[in-house]
Parts: sequence; structure tokens; C-alpha cells
Amino acid sequence: MDMLWNGWGDPARATPLPDTVTGLLRDLLGVEENGAAPVRLAEIDLPDVLDEPARRALLAAVGDRADRVRTDAESRVRHTRGKSTPDLLRMRSGDVRDTPAAVVLPDSHEQVLAVLRTCADNGLALVPFGGGTSVVGGLAPARPGPFVALDLRHLNRLLDLDPVSRTATLQPGLRAPEAEALLAEHGYTLGHFPQSYEWATLGGFAATRSSGQASAGYGRFDDMVLGLTLATPEGTLDTGRAPRSAAGPDLRQLVLGSEGAFGVITSVTVRIRPVPDVRRYEGWRFASFDEGAAALRRLAQDGPRPTVLRLSDETETLIGLAQPDAIGTSLAGTNAGCLAIAGFEGTERDTAHRREEAAAVLAGCGGTFAGDEPGERWAHGRYSAPYLRDSLLDAGALAETLETAAYWSRIPGLYTAVRDALTATLTEAGTPPLVMCHISHVYENGASLYFTVVSAQGDDAVAHWTRAKHAANEAILAAGGTITHHHAVGTDHRDWYLREAGPLGIEALRAVKRTLDPAGLLNPGVLLPGD
Repeated sequence: MDMLWNGWGDPARATPLPDTVTGLLRDLLGVEENGAAPVRLAEIDLPDVLDEPARRALLAAVGDRADRVRTDAESRVRHTRGKSTPDLLRMRSGDVRDTPAAVVLPDSHEQVLAVLRTCADNGLALVPFGGGTSVVGGLAPARPGPFVALDLRHLNRLLDLDPVSRTATLQPGLRAPEAEALLAEHGYTLGHFPQSYEWATLGGFAATRSSGQASAGYGRFDDMVLGLTLATPEGTLDTGRAPRSAAGPDLRQLVLGSEGAFGVITSVTVRIRPVPDVRRYEGWRFASFDEGAAALRRLAQDGPRPTVLRLSDETETLIGLAQPDAIGTSLAGTNAGCLAIAGFEGTERDTAHRREEAAAVLAGCGGTFAGDEPGERWAHGRYSAPYLRDSLLDAGALAETLETAAYWSRIPGLYTAVRDALTATLTEAGTPPLVMCHISHVYENGASLYFTVVSAQGDDAVAHWTRAKHAANEAILAAGGTITHHHAVGTDHRDWYLREAGPLGIEALRAVKRTLDPAGLLNPGVLLPGD
């Protein structure tokens, strides 16, 4: 099943907003429905832009199967851009300027190499396409001329499972639920559950350094990766002979986070763990965000570390966004303070021990146990937030997210700086926002901050958000944060990434790109500026 072309996920799961939320949007933020119906897919007519010799060459590269080179309008529209709010607003208006000339669907590493050679011979740019869940402009190349979307859905096999080493080698087109199902047949799990879990692919996780909601226990995706195979216009790069090595710089780290700019990931070897016997999620309440953050830091640094650990600020807790399926139920103000979610997965004995020890720490840091219900509601609704964003757009609101990370000592200043930048920019534009935040991932030395912003759309919603996003990006760098913790760079963060990495660092990456992709055809303008 393909995702909704101008929204998130399965259209059957769209949920209308509760009256409490629509009332808040209207009375507090001045949101009004614009009355303009989104363009229908059937109304979009695209001209052919791929010449016949190039089409025939691409067809030959994938075994002369007609269904593996698609130039029809619907296939091309469904591979246009990603799922950021600006992406969706443009799609809803019928703006399909970033549409690929063709969608190519290989089913092997060799076919990927053949497609890359064909694109190089015909001067076609190429964008790897997994689940289409990018929210940072990662699927819209910044280069004039036609390009090919390389859909990896047919590279969807479990290639190897080593129960002795507890490793698995999987192909990149596997969506996360498919990968989990394959591993579960052997009693294992990857433990990677980001909000995009239901639609995102393993190749996308690696290419963007994804981080799942259980990262406190299982680690980020780049912590799980032991080896990768990369297809490039210049040949094949294999990395990861052993779990750790002193044989020079680790080339795995060069591929992780490369966002399709250096090559196409065609297999990933990952660490796997036994499926947990027990999963238990619970809620804790703190009087303030600072107090809750101190408690999370204490667990992250000194343990015991839960599998899931996150903290919503006062505004997010009040609105109920910490539990998306219960959005709006806290508006009466009965649940003051900040809600933390702690989750524990593992054996019965280990889970019980960590829960008991963590409870002592959380209570000692001023937390009050709120029972299992908040945690279980979070777990039940943890993939619902993107659907909520679609409902907010339907109601005429502007709704978007951004994230960053920093060392613990910088978290308070970073939190204030980004929140103030978003509030000031949108208020000055006549659309005062609701700015919410949570700590979504914790480490011994720091944490990530994930902001959700809701306001009226203004006269030009895309331009309106772009100004606010730029102000937030400036605030992030000034406060010592990284421009992205897990959403990736894409084109949206690229200019700030250049400043974060510095001129010498960027030139080193350019040298890598010149070696692996000398014609600059792979995802041009994403991660690095186009030439």
C-alpha cells in the first residue's frame, strides 16, 4: 500500500479533531478554515519529460520489465517530495514542480548499479526513495533537469540471520513493520520504533541516522548498524567486517547519514536482540520542565536507564500531545506540570528490577507516579501524531515540528532560545503560536529537544513557516545545538549544516562525493550544495 499522496499514511486512519481542540484553535490562535478544497490526484496532468532513449536504457537496466519503469502521472506524483508541512501544503495546492521524470524499481544490487550507470550515461539525476517519509526536503533535488526516483521496495528480503552473533542482514526497501515481522519469526527484534515506523524503510533509517522512540534502551539506528553495502556510480563499497575495528577510519560512518548523496544503500547488517518478554510503560509527573529534565539526566547518567524515556513540557502536557490519542483531554487544567513517560522492555526479572530502581530515582528527583495509564496511552498512540498534523491542516492551522540536540548544560538555554524565536517570529507576523516541546532521546552527555508548533496559516503558509523555521535554525546554532538530531539535513537544513560542519569539513565531504559520484547525479543539493 502506498502512503496518501498529499498527507500521511493510510487515509482510512484520518481522525477529526475533538471540539475542544477546534475551539482552542479558533479562540486562542485565530485559526479559520480557508475553504479551499485540496487538488485531487486525478486532476493532475504531467507532461512527459523523459526522452525515449533514456527510458529504453532504464528499462534494460531492470531486466526489460515494463512495470519497473513507470512514467505515468500517478506514480510520479506519489514520489514527489516528502511529508513535511511545506511539502504537504504544496501537494494540496497542486504544485508538483519537483516531480520525477520516471520511477524505477530495481530488485537487486546489480540492477541498482545498472540504473546508476544508465543515469550517468544519460545525464539524469537520481533520488533514492524508501518510505517517502522525509520531513526536511530530502527527496527534492536542487538541480535543473529531469531526475529519476529510485524506489527500493523490491529490495525487501532478509538475506541472513546469525543467531550466534545476533546479527541480521536485510535489504533497504523493507519497511520497519516488515523487518520486525521477519525477525520475530526467529524470536528477534531490531527495537527501532520511530514515529515514522509504520512507513519508513531500513535504508532510510541508515541514510538519515534515524532515532527510535526506544533509543534509551536499544540505541539509535546508527548504533545498531554493523555493516552496509553501497552502490555508487563508480562501483560497490562494502563496509563492516567486524563489530569494531582499528583498521583506519570507520567507513560505515561515512555512509550513515549520507542521505543518498554518496550512493544507494543496498543492504544493512544490524545488531538484533531477543523479543522482550515484557513491555511496561508508565507515567510520572513533575512540577516543571527543569525538574523533569534533571530527573531524566540522572537516569541517563547514573541509571538504571529505561528502554523509553521522554518528558513533555508544561504546554505539551496541558494540551495532551504526550498522548496523541487523548489530545485535548487535559485542557481542563487538572493535569498540571510536566508528564514523563518511562518504558521498560526485557525479561520479567530485569524489567521489574529496573522499574523499581528507576522509580526510586524519579521519586527522589521530585516526580510523582501517575500510574500505567499515561504510559500505555502513549504507547497506543505513538504513531498517531502525523495523522493529527493532517487534521490540523484540514482545519486551517499551520502545524509542524523541528528537533535538535545539545549537551545537558546547554539544554535549558537551547529550549528557551528556540521557543522564543518561534513565538516572536510568528507573533510578529500576526499569528501567535502554540509552541510545545518534549525531550525525546537521552544520552549520558545530553539530550534532544522536539518542538511542535501550531498557529494560523497566514496569507502564504509555506513562506510563513519558512521564516519561523529560519529563525529557529539561527537560534539553534547560536545556543550551541545541532541543526538536526534525527530528521536529517535534506535541503531544509543544508545551509545551517554547512556552518555547523565548517568549510574544511564540507570540503572533505565534497571530496568523497567527487570520488563516489563524480558527475554529481546522486540527490544533488541534498546534504551538500549542488555544483
